[in-house]
Amino acid sequence: MATLGQLLETFVFQELRRQAGWDEAPVLFFHFRDKDGAEVDIVLERGARELAGVEVKAAATVTAADFRGLRKLREAAGSRFTAGVVLYDGERSLSFGERLYAVPIRSLWES
Repeated sequence: MATLGQLLETFVFQELRRQAGWDEAPVLFFHFRDKDGAEVDIVLERGARELAGVEVKAAATVTAADFRGLRKLREAAGSRFTAGVVLYDGERSLSFGERLYAVPIRSLWES
């Protein structure tokens, strides 16, 4: 399963980079890890004011624990944090608190 997760994360990263190319403002991509080991797979930064995080899960369900790294990123980024998203293999978009969302992976290519 680790291989599927890595492949899915790489696919999502490449898709986000492709779509970011359409934006007039440059979007930079990073990985986040804090001193406690909390991580975010993909961090997108647009300008000096906007920062978002994306976690990729190859699972059909999402729990509050899946947002640990995104909550840490939100705390570290302060007002720059615009959203945190867990992309997962589920059916529905769900809110998990202030600016935190679970969104089906297929929303990357479906309108």
